[in-house]
Amino acid sequence: MSDVRRPALATALTALLLLGATACTDDAPKAPAAAPSDPATPLEDLDTGSLVIVRDAFCDRVSPAEVEAVLGAEVDTSTSYDNGQPAQLSDRVKDVAHEFGCTWTATDGTVGRAWVFAPPVTPARARLLVKAAPDEAGDGCTRAGDAADFGAPSVAVVCDGPKRHEASFHGLFGDAWLSCSLTLPADGAGAGSTDRQALLDRTGTWCVDVAQAAAAGSG
Repeated sequence: MSDVRRPALATALTALLLLGATACTDDAPKAPAAAPSDPATPLEDLDTGSLVIVRDAFCDRVSPAEVEAVLGAEVDTSTSYDNGQPAQLSDRVKDVAHEFGCTWTATDGTVGRAWVFAPPVTPARARLLVKAAPDEAGDGCTRAGDAADFGAPSVAVVCDGPKRHEASFHGLFGDAWLSCSLTLPADGAGAGSTDRQALLDRTGTWCVDVAQAAAAGSG
């Protein structure tokens, strides 16, 4: 499997935000009641300003059909973790999580991830996260300045190298810092194009699903 890493943004800078955490159970994402949107909504068509994101577990509200649609293959494994729980935050970092997150891996190695910080984030700290995102994501990662907004402020990052093809969006919704990413196999075995814009568009659609699931708990 390719060397996929969730951008280290949530690992390197979460320490700025955290005062404590409450341990929760480690359950894989459950099947939600909501049906997948059809057709898929591009990120630029989503009114992110109207969404109220809950800083809580949301993985069970992400539709399995939407997950498989964005991965382009059947889901092989899925994991989730809660605030205060030991978790594998990246390929190289295992620590106590101060976020709620989930990962879905397809049979072809494509990986979809989503996570929201448990502590509230101020606009000033969000700007720090935006600035740090490309460097924290790793080598070969750059900011996609022409990407659609994902909260305010927000940032999109594309990583294109021999070990991974990855796009991610991170943004502030009220006081909730929400992130989502899509990583394709480095060997090109995954479904879909590794073209930069195509990957950004596909990840944006995934992030729409994530944002709607994370906002569903606000009602």
